[in-house]
Amino acid sequence: MEKMNKALSHCQVCPRNCGIDRTAGQFGFCLAPYLPKVALVSRHDWEEPPISGTKGSGTVFFSHCNLGCVFCQNFQISQDGYGQEISVERLAEIFLEQQARGYHNVNLVSAAQFIPQVVKALEIAKAQGLKIPVVYNSNGYESIEGLRMLEGLVDVYLPDFKYWNNDLGLEYSHCPHYRETAAAAILEMHRQVGEDILDENGLMQKGIILRHLVLPGQYKDSFLVLDWVRENLGEDTFVSLMSQYTPMHRAKEYKALSRKLTTFEYDKVVDHFFKIGLKNGFMQKRSSATSEYTPHFDLSGVAEGLTAERYIKREEKKL
Repeated sequence: MEKMNKALSHCQVCPRNCGIDRTAGQFGFCLAPYLPKVALVSRHDWEEPPISGTKGSGTVFFSHCNLGCVFCQNFQISQDGYGQEISVERLAEIFLEQQARGYHNVNLVSAAQFIPQVVKALEIAKAQGLKIPVVYNSNGYESIEGLRMLEGLVDVYLPDFKYWNNDLGLEYSHCPHYRETAAAAILEMHRQVGEDILDENGLMQKGIILRHLVLPGQYKDSFLVLDWVRENLGEDTFVSLMSQYTPMHRAKEYKALSRKLTTFEYDKVVDHFFKIGLKNGFMQKRSSATSEYTPHFDLSGVAEGLTAERYIKREEKKL
């Protein structure tokens, strides 16, 4: 509790470095509250095969986000803030419940804005028997300081590397210095988990899978992302090349983003992947470019609600 509050009283858990006091009800860029806020707890079968396997991934979708992507498919929770505040203890229970359901892992989707709370919840859950791998599913815009809070608690990192051109990051995600920030974050993730470890069924127990969504008109930007991966992480790095881009949220306000990706563009990126010697890739079918794969956020599995004020008072009584 004390460590968590210290981190949140001058919030710098992501690259925004807002410095606001979330324990006093202040809000930074992401608009995330003091308590963790969750929109959906579910089974997800559409992650990469080493994550979803045959029994599914136990996803926990967090509300709010430190990016402002104009094409976000989860905008209802990332930008509109849909979700329910819960206690840290309830979050720990959710992790254990996902394990009890038999899923291959606990998959924390977009949790950067709640890192201190997630750390506390994972510590509680692991003390109570959480053993399945913990997957940290990230947009890549992470701070080194925030990631180091997660060291030893996360087994698999699943980060995006969205853009090489920082102008794209500013225009489409409202974030400065995306390339440098994501590159440093991914190197830190790799340092923490080391070499990839898969079990006898091909399920990842430890390691990193890097995701890149190919955007319409930007296949040459994708080339540069892949070049960086080859040079800095090596030819054996697991890379997920996604063709699922669909104009959603405010994307149609931007001419370049108002259409789907063409087969030509995606095939160009796949060809480059092999041309530079990368070996482990996950490719998507063109049929994945649809909104049908977007989860239905309805608070399933969340249950508990508790105000931040009541939670703080309750914890103070325990001291």
